[in-house]
Amino acid sequence: MLHLDEGLLGRILSGPAGPGTTAVRLFREAEAAPEAAAPDPLAPEAPEAPEAPKATGSAVTVPPLYCPEAVRDDPALGRVVNDRLVAWADEMGLFQGRLERLRSHDFGRLFMLAHPDTDDPDRLLAAARCGLAEWAVDDHWVDEGEDTRPELIGNRVALAHAVVDPVRLPPRYYGQFEQVVAAEPVLKAFRSALTLLSTIANPTQVARLRHELAIMFVGYGQEAEWRMSGRTPAVWEYLLHRYENAFFPCMVLVDPVGGYELPAHEFADHRVRRTYLYAGVANVLLNDLYSMAKEDPTDTNLPNLIAAEDGCTLQEAVDQAALIHDELMHTIEAESAALSALGSPELKRFLAGVWAWMGGSHTWHRTSARYHGGDGAAAA
Repeated sequence: MLHLDEGLLGRILSGPAGPGTTAVRLFREAEAAPEAAAPDPLAPEAPEAPEAPKATGSAVTVPPLYCPEAVRDDPALGRVVNDRLVAWADEMGLFQGRLERLRSHDFGRLFMLAHPDTDDPDRLLAAARCGLAEWAVDDHWVDEGEDTRPELIGNRVALAHAVVDPVRLPPRYYGQFEQVVAAEPVLKAFRSALTLLSTIANPTQVARLRHELAIMFVGYGQEAEWRMSGRTPAVWEYLLHRYENAFFPCMVLVDPVGGYELPAHEFADHRVRRTYLYAGVANVLLNDLYSMAKEDPTDTNLPNLIAAEDGCTLQEAVDQAALIHDELMHTIEAESAALSALGSPELKRFLAGVWAWMGGSHTWHRTSARYHGGDGAAAA
């Protein structure tokens, strides 16, 4: 296990007392130690806020966010991954009638940007297939598709879990289950994606993804309850939800795509888990901000809920959501510095990879037609 000085651990994990303040101080304290401040070849420079983009079709502006940009950009590699991903989606039956729109969203570019420690298109495609299967839950079962009634979500995600963590049914019933899988593109996509992933990831790493997907399915059930009841959740409840429905399933593939394994005892360590969860939540809150222009104004996202609960303008709510995102990012940065200095080389590489993943995702969110100029569903 990691051996952290208890005094340092208390300071690092005590959490911020105000938007961005305590976390920044903690990071500077960690930076004072040469080991914590040592540059990492995979970590980007300290983020510089890009010009604040306007939310297309909206009266609000997304302020500059404290988040890195992509470490590398290889457009040719991104096109290769994207073309192969769209061809696979067509093979699975995903996004039928919407394939060119899917191509314009450039998910292949997202995974090229998010995994800068490999230029192997096969490894990137393995991550991209998993990611697209996860997005398809939203785009086929929640926001678009032939029937998006929320009362269907529970049964659908139960079927998805039975594919992700393969069910064992008596032979006389198994054929009926297989007929359902064969007729549902999302289920076929999950099975195919995990099959490819198993060629680059060991069983432990695949099991980690299964665990994160199970949590994500719980989050979809919670969201379905809001839709069925017409209930508006409190901000705290929504933030809890974002610990269940975030980017964890994508980000958990940082090490297998990179060609190494974070040791099990470090992956399971509660301090590493806390930092990793913060990263997934911060990145999905970034998605909340960038996807607003494409969502229905009544959709459940952090700015809309803050505006309703605090009685403020939508722009004020957007600014407050950005502060919450930035506070999380400062905390991630501080805790990653301390954990990287005292953990294994694999942990240092993993945390740098998570930081780079957030940077790649940030760059993609600011530029993808999914959120800027496209006509597709935007929610993650």
